[in-house]
Amino acid sequence: MGYWGYFVVGRSERPLTQLDALSGAEGMELRTGAPGGWQVWEYPNGEGEVGNMNTLAGETGAPALFGYVMDSDCVVVEASAPVSGAWTTCLARVAMAGYLGTDGLTVEDYFLEPRDAADRAVAWAAEAGHDVPAGPLLDVLNAEADPLAENLFFRLLDRLGVVPL
Repeated sequence: MGYWGYFVVGRSERPLTQLDALSGAEGMELRTGAPGGWQVWEYPNGEGEVGNMNTLAGETGAPALFGYVMDSDCVVVEASAPVSGAWTTCLARVAMAGYLGTDGLTVEDYFLEPRDAADRAVAWAAEAGHDVPAGPLLDVLNAEADPLAENLFFRLLDRLGVVPL
């Protein structure tokens, strides 16, 4: 059995867990910090409400990103920034398709296509103060887990210029 849980990424002078936006997510653990006040917090098992990334972005005045890892197979990525807004995509699309029900909806019905997600990610990164090209983001968005979807998530954070590998 793989990992189930959230990674919460934001920028603040205070620990993210002290912010109102994440007040309901008890038991979060700091995974790593990075220059500029960036923080990655882990909320293992993903049970309960982690909070809202739109609220987190609004409270910090900086972009925020959530990654929900599903059995180390795939990741739901939700991102928000105060100016460029919210967007949702996934990592390891083939694996994600296996988690969708049999109601006829596809990965494309739920998540931005990789090209569109890469464009939104470039805008998200720019709002975070990072000038990043779309190509390396697109590579991550088109990749499958190798072997853990968490690796793809942290590769995405690296390509966004937030947390270097």
